[in-house]
Amino acid sequence: MTDLAQPQAPRSTGAGIRPVSFGDLRQALSEGWQDFRAAPQFGLLFGSIYVAGGLLILLCALVLEMGYLVYPLAAGFAMIGPLVAVGPYEVSRRREIREPLSWRSIFRAITTQGGQQLGCMAFVTLFLFIIWMYQVRLLLALFLGLKPIASLDRFITVVLTTQDGLMFLAVGHVVGAVLSLVAFSLTVVSLPLLVDRDVDCVTAMITSVQAVIANPRTMLAWGLIVAALLAIAMLPLFLGLLVVLPVLGHATWHLYRKVVAPA
Repeated sequence: MTDLAQPQAPRSTGAGIRPVSFGDLRQALSEGWQDFRAAPQFGLLFGSIYVAGGLLILLCALVLEMGYLVYPLAAGFAMIGPLVAVGPYEVSRRREIREPLSWRSIFRAITTQGGQQLGCMAFVTLFLFIIWMYQVRLLLALFLGLKPIASLDRFITVVLTTQDGLMFLAVGHVVGAVLSLVAFSLTVVSLPLLVDRDVDCVTAMITSVQAVIANPRTMLAWGLIVAALLAIAMLPLFLGLLVVLPVLGHATWHLYRKVVAPA
């Protein structure tokens, strides 16, 4: 008698974590650059999406006379980078297994491979960005008062020349560093893992945190490299992100391959 209630195959419940070295970081960056050079059209598209989003957010802040939010917005916007880098992850994955590259195949893979799980990670990432902005407004109220400083020049003057401004800057950077570490730990491995395997977002985030805990020095160094490159790329009106974002996306894929053991 045929059993009509066939059990579904269970989703993967984890992934083995391997040690990585500083040499692996250099190799990942080199491989990321090679992937970008091999298919620059894909990287430039996803980089332009990220640049357009950043410019739009900053333009809104200036139009609404919230110039004091330009710097924290630019800093917090880096948290959204791993989401946009899902495209370069898929490009690197397909090049690795020698599958053909096309716009249709890339976008179809992004929408089908991770499914709802990528949407879940998008929610987590955007939630962290919202928390980032709320803590900025809270610290502004605590140290600089409730009256907004519309001019960016005036805000810079207040922050750099007054005791309250310097305290705001110091505490803000400490709190921001903690939030950035949380966001980095949750996303550095989880998003490539969701592109690569059939796992849920909770498993992916746990695996990502485990990778950071197992390789604290190396992964912290990677986080600092990513932060420094993104900061430099943002200086010329975000335009440097056209190249830096996809290269870092490709490199993160290769780092993921090194730190997470094959299924």
